[in-house]
Amino acid sequence: MDHSGHGEHGMPMDLPPFTLGRGLEFSADPFFLAGCLVGLALYGWGVARLRRRGDAWPVGRTVFFTAGVLSIALVMCTKLNDYGMVMFSVHMVQHMVISMLSPILLLLGAPVTLALRALPPAGRGRKGPRELLLAVLHSRYMKIITHPAFTIPMFIASLYGLYFTPLFDFLMGSKPGHIGMMVHFLAVGLIFFWPIMGVDPGPHRPGYVMRMLELFAGMPFHAFFGIALMMASEPMVRAYADPPASLGITALSDQNAAGGIAWAFSEIPSVLVLIALVFQWYRSEQRQAVRKDRAADRDGDKELEAYNAYLASLQARSR
Repeated sequence: MDHSGHGEHGMPMDLPPFTLGRGLEFSADPFFLAGCLVGLALYGWGVARLRRRGDAWPVGRTVFFTAGVLSIALVMCTKLNDYGMVMFSVHMVQHMVISMLSPILLLLGAPVTLALRALPPAGRGRKGPRELLLAVLHSRYMKIITHPAFTIPMFIASLYGLYFTPLFDFLMGSKPGHIGMMVHFLAVGLIFFWPIMGVDPGPHRPGYVMRMLELFAGMPFHAFFGIALMMASEPMVRAYADPPASLGITALSDQNAAGGIAWAFSEIPSVLVLIALVFQWYRSEQRQAVRKDRAADRDGDKELEAYNAYLASLQARSR
């Protein structure tokens, strides 16, 4: 054991029984702490650059993005991360937040749109960060990984293909493996919700009805996963089959709690995204109605001009 009270792989050893107060104590993972700070700094730089230029950036987007980063820090830079290494239920809270809540909040912050507006063009014949970002957005690779034929199976496989195979135990066996797994959860959540949210530009942008269908296509599998954990009569994940005695829990009760969290949490992002989609749809219809009214006004003006010209020609002929 090292001086931080962790085992040979950086895993927490004996911990006192979990309480919310203990779970929220600061205990930063260096990788995620650095990532959160860099993310906030880059976003803040983009907003500041726009404002120096005299351009506006919605405050709501900044609030959403900041909340998304803080939600990642909440589960990865507190003792929730330590307890998540030995308690399946706490790990499931981390998983649900970082894969289903954090991506939604980050995407509502429109970071790609901000980057495209804040990054300066490189100039003719050259490629800078803005040009590289545009190239990635329009690449065939991005079209594949944001298509529902890829995002929905990947979203489902991240549950069943990970927890019900030896892969999960392998990743939990080391600190880099655990970090990689959490990064994977975040990435899968981002590519799943990105085409559905429709805030940032992307290669795959279906209509609003199709977005709702994509949203609800993956959620039942999430609920079934939680139900499977709750109904199991024996531990299904070896990494949590023998919790430390100091926690005062059994593996089966902890697993049942994890299943309940997975089942209940699947409803929260669905409601959030559905509200965002309805709001976006409403605003889109309003903008379309305004465009139609302007077009009708222009057509009416043209008809009036044509009628006046016709009257003028008649008057000229009579003379």
